[in-house]
Amino acid sequence: MKVLLTAGDIGRVIEMAWEDRTPFEAINHQYGLSEAEVIALMRAELKQSTFKRWRARVSGRKTKHLKLRSGAVSRHQSSTHNNVNR
Repeated sequence: MKVLLTAGDIGRVIEMAWEDRTPFEAINHQYGLSEAEVIALMRAELKQSTFKRWRARVSGRKTKHLKLRSGAVSRHQSSTHNNVNR
């Protein structure tokens, strides 16, 4: 199924994908995108070097998958999320 996203949605998906504590399952729940679709979106929207840096960062990261993360991780956002502009 093809999901239509607004420019704002795409920006938010990219932001969520960069966040260490936001699992792919949360992106799927909010936007209906599978992990493979998020990867494809990141590849299409980011510069090649930025995509490679992101991909290396999230590959094997346990916090990006609910089944792999420890029970100690209870939030999918960092506690300082969105505090930059406040």
